[in-house]
Formats: sequence, structure tokens, C-alpha cells
Amino acid sequence: MSAKTNLTPGAPLSARFVISRTIMVAGGRFAPGHLGELTQLIPFEMVDEALAETRTVQARIRDLPSRVVVYLLLAACLFEDVGYPGVWRKLTAGLEGMAVAAPTAGALSQARRRVGAGPMRFLFDLLRGPAASIATGGVRWCGLLVTAIDGTTMIAPDSQANLARFAKHGGNHGGSGYPLIRVMVLVACGTRTVIDAVFGPASTGEVTYTYQLLRSLRHDMIVLLDRNFAAQALIAAIKGTGAEVLVRVKTAASCPSCAATRTGPACRCWAEPTSASSTAKSPSPPAPAAAPASTGWPPACSITAATRQPP
Repeated sequence: MSAKTNLTPGAPLSARFVISRTIMVAGGRFAPGHLGELTQLIPFEMVDEALAETRTVQARIRDLPSRVVVYLLLAACLFEDVGYPGVWRKLTAGLEGMAVAAPTAGALSQARRRVGAGPMRFLFDLLRGPAASIATGGVRWCGLLVTAIDGTTMIAPDSQANLARFAKHGGNHGGSGYPLIRVMVLVACGTRTVIDAVFGPASTGEVTYTYQLLRSLRHDMIVLLDRNFAAQALIAAIKGTGAEVLVRVKTAASCPSCAATRTGPACRCWAEPTSASSTAKSPSPPAPAAAPASTGWPPACSITAATRQPP
């Protein structure tokens, strides 16, 4: 990349000047745009850097270069139900009139194994984050980045390699026919972008995996948690990172012991009715106490541990 500026020394700021840039791009059938929007969102230089850092650049020129295999895997996340050949057709649909390989499903699978997971992990670490600046609206509350931690399960192919680590889930209706993977994510609520993620066998619980996500918490965050995460040790660990936490707990549960926050008491709890009949029987929840004026913390921003009546 080069830049050339034509600016007369000593000229006033209102003088006209031109900045020209030369940018290197990929050529041929895999030039930017030819593989869809993915090459616009994730430039080929970024993919090449990931391949170089993980030492997965192909040793010789192939019909499926490592760079193209990375874009194939990215596209497969968008079209997970069509299989690798279907993803390849979608990925190369705009290359009409150009010589493009027509690999078999076996060849695509072999190329995926050749590249491995390293470049994808490198790209994830490079791109993950809240994707929000200080000026982005709707992502912060009282100066805190609003985040949430939750989990889900995903199925994996029913292969011997997967079954060696991921078990099938049992149940009253026959259970799952495929190995299950538990995925836990830390997301920015305003932009819905992933800040961090971990996964592993579904036999391990969500709370256990959550501890691995604490590495990405900061003092300028508030973390939202559902009642399944209302474990005293976990909440204390989150507070230890400097982040604030808002967790929904069962009415019968004891309030976790937390260190004092900027608002004074760390936890203020109330019962929130879930139906009209319970509303008539239950008193209205008390309003959270205002923060002392000396703290400079607005009363509307007091941190509260809310509780809700279980369904």
C-alpha cells in the first residue's frame, strides 16, 4: 500500500490537496466480491494472515486453496442445511463464465481437514468484540456496556470421532440421535455480537463453562444472567473481574453475598408477580434505594439483583 499527498508546505488549511492510495487486491476468479459479501466483510489479507500465523498455507497451488477453504467454512455457517457441495455452489454462483473447480463432497471435506480449526480460531479472536464505539446508541446503560451470558446446544455429525468426546443426550422420548455440543457465549446486547464463546460436551453444565468466559469481562460492563446462573461462587467471581452483574434468582433462593458496589448494598431483592391473580395477593415490589449523593452515581443507575417468582 502506498500513499501520495500533494500539499504545498506552509499553505493554509483551506488549500486543496489530494490523497491517493494504492491497495493490493486478489485477482482472478477469487477477487474481492467474486465470493460474495464475505470477501468484503473479511478481506483476503486478514485470511492470509490467519493462514500464515497457523502455518496452514497450502504447499502447492490447488483447485481449493486454503484461503478459499476458509471462506467456504464461513459460508457454511450461513447455509448449514445444504451440505458442503451446496455451500460451494452458493459461494461461486457469481462466477459464471469463469473456470471454477467442481469439487466433490469428499474433496471439500478433505480440504476442510487439511486447513483445520486453527485459522478459524485466529479469525474469531481477531474479530470478536462488542462492535460498538462510545457513540453507538443503545449499547450502554449508565456508562456500562450491557452484555449477557447464556448457552445452547448444537448437534454434531454422528461419527466415531465426535462420539469419543460428545455424547448423545438421553430423554423420555428417545433422546438425541446425534452427539450434542454445549455452547456458551458472552454477547453485547445492543449489537448482538459475540464477545467470547466456549464449547464442549453437553454433559458439563452451563455454570461450569461460564467461568471460562470471565476472562473477557471488564470493569465497564454489566452482565445479565438468568436464574440458572444464580450461584454465589459464580456471582462472586464475576464481581471479582470488576464487572457489574444483574441476575434473576428464584424467590426461595438465598441472596448471594457480594461485595459492596458504588450504590452501597450489592444486592436488593424483591418478588415480581407473574400473573394477575398473584398480583392481587402480593404487594408491589419496593423501589430500589437511591444512591448517596456523594458517590456521583445517578439514582436511576443503582445496581440491583432482581428476583422473580418461578413459573
